[in-house]
Amino acid sequence: MNELPQQLVNGLLLGSMYGLVAIGYTMVYGIVQLINFAHGEIFMTGAFGALTVYAYILPDGTSMWVALPLMLIGAIVVAVTVAVGAERFAYRPLRTAPRLAPLITAIGLSLALQQAVWAWYPEAKSARTFPTIPGGPFTIGNVTIQTGDIFLVVAAPLSMAFLAYFVMRTRTGRGMQATAQDPDTAKLMGVNTDRIIVIAFALGAAFAAVGGVAYGLKYGQIDFKMGFLLGLKAFTAAVLGGIGNIYGAMLGGLVLGVAEALSTAYIADIPGMDKFGSQSWADVWAFILLILVLLFRPQGLLGERVADRA
Repeated sequence: MNELPQQLVNGLLLGSMYGLVAIGYTMVYGIVQLINFAHGEIFMTGAFGALTVYAYILPDGTSMWVALPLMLIGAIVVAVTVAVGAERFAYRPLRTAPRLAPLITAIGLSLALQQAVWAWYPEAKSARTFPTIPGGPFTIGNVTIQTGDIFLVVAAPLSMAFLAYFVMRTRTGRGMQATAQDPDTAKLMGVNTDRIIVIAFALGAAFAAVGGVAYGLKYGQIDFKMGFLLGLKAFTAAVLGGIGNIYGAMLGGLVLGVAEALSTAYIADIPGMDKFGSQSWADVWAFILLILVLLFRPQGLLGERVADRA
């Protein structure tokens, strides 16, 4: 029990990263009802964008405190560029097609982005070292926070606060809500739905890029396959919280992260369950949690916010 506060913090930090990526899934699905399975690769390209700025643009010996904001900008620029390009050339032509067509396209785009990064970075065949923040770790009572997690502690709440303000208080945010509810009526009322959809993709990509930088800082390395499993978990978090609900996406991520941390820490202590508490089983417990929640609350923890367009 002495480890419980530490495991809860570990879970909340991991869940915050899931939540940042899950926001992109839920925003896009809420507006165009598209499951963008390439979003995990948007997260990955953001991380490699940050690494590119650090390794190839900034002078050697640049302080990490100076480099980090520039790396974050680079990550966002790369991720947003890829996401907007995908929307314009891959998804927009299929907007009126049967739902299976954009789904298959998203899977193909995911594989294409993986291979593109693999080809662009010869070193990406194995994990690439990611720069870390110097100093630390920091201890508060029984809880230790690594320096790589400090960025996540600051970035996740700020990102969520910005998104809440943007969606609820700005004209574009209200346009996003109207488009999600009824795109045809929104268009008749003067809302440029194409522009709104592009903004949704761009915002989701920006948050995924923040998550990509947080991943690199937390684990100290990135690779071209990192977006696949994390993308699946982020999508799980979006469904867990309630697909189309941006607050549910973050809540689902937090619940999923805490469940993973606690299962890894404590299930192995149960007699006869030692092999089920390994890190490899943490992924399994995450999906078991999703199944259990959907059995008793199919709409997710906070409920879906997707209009019926049948």
